[in-house]
Amino acid sequence: MITGIGLDIVELRRIAKLDSKSAKFRERILTRQELSEYGRLSDKRKVEFLAGRFAAKEAFSKANGSGIGKACSFQDIEVRKDENGKPGIYFQQQEQGLVSITHTKDYAAAQVLLQTN
Repeated sequence: MITGIGLDIVELRRIAKLDSKSAKFRERILTRQELSEYGRLSDKRKVEFLAGRFAAKEAFSKANGSGIGKACSFQDIEVRKDENGKPGIYFQQQEQGLVSITHTKDYAAAQVLLQTN
């Protein structure tokens, strides 16, 4: 059963600007595992990765109905890939549903679909 949907879009330029100022922005958004993956990417892919994860986490918080705050922080949400590269969305270490992340030259967007069995 579908319990929520969320959508978010961000400008890559905005994320690149925030990331270039300080590592604090990416450390607030990305979990330890995501930071490890981020560190292995080219500069161009780093911006796309960070923007995509930001959009996915915002989309999750919308689908969850909580928004980002005390009940749901960026650190509570993680995007993990399976062995085929398909992303999944996790909240407090538990898989919650489906996520799709896309990029263009200027934007990253994500959609989250939450479901229960």
